[in-house]
Amino acid sequence: MNVLLRLAGLFAASVALISCQAQNGNEPKGSAPSARALDEQTGKPLAAVAKVIKTDEEWRQLLTAEQFRITRQKGTERPYQNEYNANQAAGVYHCVGCDFDLFSSETKYESGTGWPSFWRPLAPNRVKTEPDNSLFARRTEVLCNRCDAHLGHVFEDGPPPTGQRYCLNSAALKFKKGPPDP
Repeated sequence: MNVLLRLAGLFAASVALISCQAQNGNEPKGSAPSARALDEQTGKPLAAVAKVIKTDEEWRQLLTAEQFRITRQKGTERPYQNEYNANQAAGVYHCVGCDFDLFSSETKYESGTGWPSFWRPLAPNRVKTEPDNSLFARRTEVLCNRCDAHLGHVFEDGPPPTGQRYCLNSAALKFKKGPPDP
């Protein structure tokens, strides 16, 4: 029984990985744009970010079990069965853990992957990236720059002007209607 559960988990992870790969047949290179490039694209200066640090127990009290699994344990939710993939309302997507404003609905687009996808964060200091070599693939992980929550991955198969696709988990986000905070 234990072997079957492990095989089922490996299969689910493989499906998630394949679903979030490049849709044009090219393997994503896995490198995210530099802070300088994002600064030029957004026109917003890179500012220091005050970090939010909590214990696992504190995160468990703040987040649902699914949010904790995604953001603190680097999980992935199922494609097409998440809250924000089809959301078309105008507003801002915040980190579910620390409420940091991360992405605007103005840069959200339909990528065909089953996860909410964006071509740029609100500002260069909103997210950070790290290499992710798990699940037998080279990818670039996207994290909240304030609390280090796992958000998803970034690929180099997005639309102009950036060519980036930030493929994110809805469970890592909290949507707020309206314009970004000043």
